[in-house]
Amino acid sequence: MNKISKEKRSKIMAAIHSKNTKPEIILKEALSAKGLKYEMHYGSDKIDMAFPSEKIAVFVDGCFWHGCPIHSHRIGTNEAYWQPKLEKNKERDKLKSEKLTMEGWTVLRFWEHDLSNIRSIVNRIQAALEQKHQE
Repeated sequence: MNKISKEKRSKIMAAIHSKNTKPEIILKEALSAKGLKYEMHYGSDKIDMAFPSEKIAVFVDGCFWHGCPIHSHRIGTNEAYWQPKLEKNKERDKLKSEKLTMEGWTVLRFWEHDLSNIRSIVNRIQAALEQKHQE
């Protein structure tokens, strides 16, 4: 049984944003601290963080919204609405990554929970940038 009223649930959902999420801000600050320059929410594909001249696209996927295999959980309320929505998110992520790869982009995707090891993520991004500079 749902313990939150429809009005309260609506307020909670309205407060969720697709841009400048907490995970994006954490990664943004870590990249900026290293002096790395990037563009946020880049292009029609809305790349979370893009390095356009190197054609590197970085996405930070929320565990719930993008179906993390570790932290995603079964929907308990209004499953008929949420399950297709979350599946659509996963399919859109896959298609976007494939499209960008076909266009010559290197696509790096990180789960929200990966940010607990932010140094590793920044190192992977720096390694991708260095590799592009060597090509």
